[in-house]
Amino acid sequence: MGAGTRLARDTGSWLDYLEATRRASPHTLAAYRRDLALLASVLAERGIDDTALIDAHAIRHAVSALHRRGLGGRSLQRFLSACRGFFNHFVSLGQLGANPALGVSAPKSPRKLPTTLDVDQAAQLLDLEPASWEEVRDKAMMELFYSSGLRLAELCGLDGPDLDLAGALVTVTGKGAKTRTVPVGKLAIAALEHWLERRRDCARAMHTPALFVTRRGTRISVRAVQKRLAQHGRERQLAQRLHPHMLRHSFASHVLESSGDLRSVQEMLGHANLSTTQIYTHLDFQHLAKVYDAAHPRAARKRNRNGD
Repeated sequence: MGAGTRLARDTGSWLDYLEATRRASPHTLAAYRRDLALLASVLAERGIDDTALIDAHAIRHAVSALHRRGLGGRSLQRFLSACRGFFNHFVSLGQLGANPALGVSAPKSPRKLPTTLDVDQAAQLLDLEPASWEEVRDKAMMELFYSSGLRLAELCGLDGPDLDLAGALVTVTGKGAKTRTVPVGKLAIAALEHWLERRRDCARAMHTPALFVTRRGTRISVRAVQKRLAQHGRERQLAQRLHPHMLRHSFASHVLESSGDLRSVQEMLGHANLSTTQIYTHLDFQHLAKVYDAAHPRAARKRNRNGD
C-alpha cells in the first residue's frame, strides 16, 4: 500500500464499498465503524495511523488493550471479525500483502451457566389446577417441556401423531432436521390427555395436525408460548423470568443430578456433542457443593460466587 495511507480514510473507503457493492445494512456498517474506531484509538496511542504499518503484533496489542478496558470475549470476536474483513478488502485489491488479523484470536468468554428451577420451584409452577381452556393447554406444554427436555421450536412443531401416549414417548424434529424419540413422564401424560380432551372443544383445531393450537385453531407460535410461560412465572411469583429453555435446562439438571448418566441426557436433549451437555455437570457440582457446605461439620469454608 502506498505511503501516507491513513486508517481513518481506508475505513471510510471500505464502508463505502460495503454499502454500495454488498448492500450492507446501516446496523452492520455502524458496528464495523465502531470496531475500526476502537482499533484506530488503540493504535494511535502507539503512533500508528497508517494501515500499511499494522501487523499481527499491533492487532494482538489492540485486543489486549481492549480486553483490559473491559471488552469481553464475544465483543472482541466481533472486533476481530471487522478487522479481518477490513484487511481482506485491501489484500484483494493488491494493496496489502497479507491480513494481519488472521492469526489473532480473542480470549474465551467464561461460559455462562444456564438458569434453572430447583425441584420445589418446578413443583410450584406445575402443581396447578387449570381452570380455562388455555390453562389446560399451557400446563400440558410446561409439563412436556420439563418432562422431556424439548426445545421451544420442537414443541411448537409437534403434530398429534408425534405423541405416543400408550408408549409414553414423543418424537421430535430438532436441529439439523434430526429426529429423536424421548420418554414422557406420567404427570406429563396426564396433562396431555386432559389437553387432548379439551382440544376437541375448538372445532377449528380439527383442520390442523398441530398438537398445540390457539383458540383460532392455528398452530401456536413460538412467541405465544414465550408470553404464556412468562405470565405463568409471574403468577407463581418465581424469582426469575420463566422461559421455555429454563424448563429444558431444569429437566437436564434434575435428570443428571438423579442419574449421573451424562450420555443419556445428551441423547434426550439432542445434543450433537457431549461437551454441550457437560455444562450441566457444573450445575450439578454447584448443588452438591452447597449441600456439602451446609451439612458437613468441618466444611466451614467460603466459596466464590461461581461455586469454585
